[in-house]
Amino acid sequence: MFCVYFRGMSLDPSFVGRTYPPTAPYQVGREKIREFATAIGATEPAHHDPTAARALGHPDVVAPPTFPVLVTMAATRQIVEDPDLGVDYSRVVHGDQRFAYTRPVVAGDELVCVNTIEDVSTRGGHGFLTTRTEVTTPDGESVVTVWSKIVVRGEG
Repeated sequence: MFCVYFRGMSLDPSFVGRTYPPTAPYQVGREKIREFATAIGATEPAHHDPTAARALGHPDVVAPPTFPVLVTMAATRQIVEDPDLGVDYSRVVHGDQRFAYTRPVVAGDELVCVNTIEDVSTRGGHGFLTTRTEVTTPDGESVVTVWSKIVVRGEG
């Protein structure tokens, strides 16, 4: 058996599989997509212009592939702030991010997140926490699954 230590608390593999309640719906706005696209340098017209997006068969502007980070980062607070887990966020660095899309995110979508702890491990004195976030519509239509790995730096 192994344990990952966070802020003096141990986290054992029994946390793997823990699922948190669905978040409140997040309304995806056209301007938020445009702002995000501009911030990351995504110049594809479908990210900025509804006419260009409609020409590609979308109902409105299409979010860049990494846009769900906005929604999932907020939702991940459920895990990071879980007092039973005890993550010391001041020691957290981003490790990895993956996306598996069912369909693109477009302006007008409402998105709900359900977080699950998928893996807990230690390497080199650092804790690794992998989460899976299922992003759906309020009706349960799958949009994207997002995996995120954070590293909690060990002391020393």
